[in-house]
Amino acid sequence: MALLTARTGHRPAPATGRGPGPGKLPGLAMAAGGVAGAWAVHELVPAVPMLTAAVVLGIASAHLPGVRAAVRGAARPGLTLAGKRLMRIGVVLLGLKLSLDDVLGLGWATVAMVVAVVAATFWGTLRLGRRLGLRGDQPLLIATGYSICGASAIGAVSEVSGSDEEDVATSVALVTLCGTLAIAVLPLLHHPLGLDDAQFGRWVGAGVHDVGQVVATAQTAGPAALTDAVLVKLMRVALLAPLVAAVAVSVRNRRRGPAKASGKRPPLVPLFVLGFLAMVAVRTTGWLPGGALDLAGHAQELLLAAALFGLGSAVHLPSLARTGGRVAALGLCSWVVIAGASYGGVLLTT
Repeated sequence: MALLTARTGHRPAPATGRGPGPGKLPGLAMAAGGVAGAWAVHELVPAVPMLTAAVVLGIASAHLPGVRAAVRGAARPGLTLAGKRLMRIGVVLLGLKLSLDDVLGLGWATVAMVVAVVAATFWGTLRLGRRLGLRGDQPLLIATGYSICGASAIGAVSEVSGSDEEDVATSVALVTLCGTLAIAVLPLLHHPLGLDDAQFGRWVGAGVHDVGQVVATAQTAGPAALTDAVLVKLMRVALLAPLVAAVAVSVRNRRRGPAKASGKRPPLVPLFVLGFLAMVAVRTTGWLPGGALDLAGHAQELLLAAALFGLGSAVHLPSLARTGGRVAALGLCSWVVIAGASYGGVLLTT
């Protein structure tokens, strides 16, 4: 936020109170407009996922003359609120997409493969990012986004790590860009890599970041590929809860000294992660009718779109350009790691 103040010459209005408040309404209204724009883009070009369009529109809004002043000024509190609180609600509802029966139906070999791919991608990206000297929490956030579920995972982990808004925005921009490129690149490798449709779907599910990007990529190989891709992808989403809990424990231990003085300690498991697990349990029971699940799915996508628009609006391209080479190198290397590990894992388990 200090960087934001330095660029604009004034400090954004403080975000006070628990409710939206008058100071947050302009930003929330702008986020709603961004969601409408992202929906329109997706309707016109179905291959572009709505969440991807929301990030891109958010980045564009931060640089358009006549709009950027509002984004960095009056609308900033509401956009920050969207990027944080709406993200939490969206992550909770994401749990309704996942049933334990579906995950176990993949077979233990596939479950083990997904866990191994996620672990290799996370630790490999984290270590390389630190070696490259990326600032702040960027290595952690990029590793999370690549290994779990893109921008949604970045938002969830940033909530417990207390990451700088610009680190979050940069990580979201990189992961979104690479996931979008996967939609065009991976279908070209389907047959040259010797994969049948089901194997291609599992490779996409294990290697592409966002759920929408997985659907857009896998559908090019037909319904069998799409089904396997979504199931494998949701298995990766299930690992979001333990990863966020592990980060929360790490932050809790790191702040143990200051916490004793203030009497406050970060929660061991954040409330929104418990909500995510509760929604997984609800979905597993089969109590909710299809109509309710569809409604929750639409609400989840709208909330995440608003949150990602808010995060995208915090991207400052000139600042990103200063570390662009190192960030791009990390993104490329991480992409190679997850694509290679998931390809090998699919061949070993099918």
